[in-house]
Formats: sequence, structure tokens, C-alpha cells
Amino acid sequence: MSNFQHENDMHYYNMEPGELVEGYPVEPSDRPDVIKVSAKSRSTAVAGAIAAVIREHRYAEVQAIGAGAVNQAVKALAIARGYLSGDQIDIVTTPYFTEVDIEGQERTAVRFIVEPRP
Repeated sequence: MSNFQHENDMHYYNMEPGELVEGYPVEPSDRPDVIKVSAKSRSTAVAGAIAAVIREHRYAEVQAIGAGAVNQAVKALAIARGYLSGDQIDIVTTPYFTEVDIEGQERTAVRFIVEPRP
């Protein structure tokens, strides 16, 4: 069973292997890595990564720490939505705060769950 920090995400994370999420089987090994965004990230490049992960896994997570990084992440999500429209995929995002450890210091990050609209 996966163990994530945000209690409202139990629907998505705290599941046994083989359970279904939005009609798709999800195995722990099927979870893509978190897409980490910085203030210097190119929003179009991040959007391409989001679109590619959604096409392959039907699920993505984007993480940003700091106002500039969150700005780039939100722009990338909007651009990715456009990239995916040609594939007839509309995405929805669910933002939440999480604590991450960076070099021994705890920081607050914003994470975005990205999924196709049912």
C-alpha cells in the first residue's frame, strides 16, 4: 500500500495493488515520478512532460516550491491542457500542500494531481 502525507488523497493513493482509479488499474510501479518545477523551468517544457506522462500513465503529479515555481507550474498545466486537447483528453488538477525535506530542512510545497476529466 502506498503511503502519502495528504489525508484527502486516500482515494488516490492508499490502495492495494490492482485496485481501480477512475476505471484504470493502478499498480504502485505504474506511478510516474513527481514532475518538479522551479522558477527557472520553461513552462512549455514542463507542459510537454505533463502531457507525455498523462498519455502514458493517465496520472501525473507536479510539485513546486515558492511563488515563481508555482507560477511556472500553473502556466505549464494550462499549456498541457492545450497539448492534450488534440488527443481528446481534458485534464483536471487538484492542488494541495505537502511538506518536503530539502537538505535537512522542511519546506512547504504545492503539489498538483493531474488526471483526465472523467
